[in-house]
Amino acid sequence: MTEDALDEVRVLGGADASALRFDPTRTVHAAMVAIDVATLAPIGAGGASRSGGLPYIPGLLGFREVPVLARAFAQLPVKPDLIFVDGHGIAHPKGLGVASHLGVVLDVPTIGVAKSVLRGTVEGDLPDVPGARAPLVWKGRLLGMALRTRRGANPLYISIGHRVSLDTALAWVERTLRGRRLPEPTRLAHEEAARVRLAAAAASL
Repeated sequence: MTEDALDEVRVLGGADASALRFDPTRTVHAAMVAIDVATLAPIGAGGASRSGGLPYIPGLLGFREVPVLARAFAQLPVKPDLIFVDGHGIAHPKGLGVASHLGVVLDVPTIGVAKSVLRGTVEGDLPDVPGARAPLVWKGRLLGMALRTRRGANPLYISIGHRVSLDTALAWVERTLRGRRLPEPTRLAHEEAARVRLAAAAASL
């Protein structure tokens, strides 16, 4: 769903997954964090690792990562009302990136926050000024928005995940920036995913 269908947001979520592309065990490590919307402070985290899932197939990472992210979501002590996902939503070759896929599976509003372009072209100028925007377009269709979040840093590519409009997604991303390139939900989820991966490595020794 590409229109707003979310209730009052009290808890934000962040989601990230980590895996080695050519790992023969096909292990995926996933993390979810819950964040207080007023303070942007973490109030809970969940993590999961899974081996033997789907191999790395470009364009189908949602099928590889979403099952593990759903396990991490189940561990959260407080469930988020809106989840920022490290990855694309509809700005994806199949129109269903990991952010949209996860939103549909969990039936929770999601925002895609990606670091690179999978489909489309950024049209127009994107000045090196925080808050600068330029549309991400494919065959005349608006897929998302390139957003400059910090001077001197590469832009992020924001797209609709599920049950959130693009305007709302952009507003939430900008609201959760703290002078860094990444918004707090995905930044904290990235750190948590690294902890999950290191813990799994230590447990295997």
